[in-house]
Amino acid sequence: MSKSDLVNYMAEETGLTKADASRALEAMMNGVVKGLKEEGKVTLTGFVTFATKERAAREGRNPKTGETLKIAACTTVSIKAGSKLKDAVN
Repeated sequence: MSKSDLVNYMAEETGLTKADASRALEAMMNGVVKGLKEEGKVTLTGFVTFATKERAAREGRNPKTGETLKIAACTTVSIKAGSKLKDAVN
């Protein structure tokens, strides 16, 4: 499902216009980003948990040339499905 498909679904389910549904989805995504930046974790109980993780610097290899290269440390996002989501897809 693409973002536009999700916006269409949200509009149909809620009676919102597509523009309002799009703004609601953008607000939700911005809220998740803000929560991750400020607190490092966003939990939608029973559905999903987003959390930040620190990855240490490491060495990697270019698969094409085999050349060794340094990969810088960075912050990544992990996503863990909640029980309601797991049950819904099984």
